[in-house]
Amino acid sequence: MSGNSIFIDTNIALYLLAGDSTMKDLLYGKRVFISAISQLELLSYHKLTANERAGIKEFINQCTVVELTEQVKKSTILLRKKYNFKLPDSIIVASALVEQLPLLTTDKQLEKTTEVNTVIYTF
Repeated sequence: MSGNSIFIDTNIALYLLAGDSTMKDLLYGKRVFISAISQLELLSYHKLTANERAGIKEFINQCTVVELTEQVKKSTILLRKKYNFKLPDSIIVASALVEQLPLLTTDKQLEKTTEVNTVIYTF
């Protein structure tokens, strides 16, 4: 992956937080963007320990969080109608689109998008 910035899906964040060294190497030196939806998904799991929550917060602080702006909302609606993605996936793709960044994910369904350069990572 060339370029200095990348938008990551929640599933990629989970691999990073689990200590996946391949993912760490892949993203090393890059400016990482996440959606506000990913932030909510990561922090809202009900079985998080205090240490896990602190680690997630530290990770989020190192990322650029893209909020739900009007432009993101409009793009979300169009993408959801066109591809019938789940709402969180539509928001994440729309956020990457608005930021004009490639999206790194393990979700093969998101490969359908033509609006965003979607990079599907498989293990």
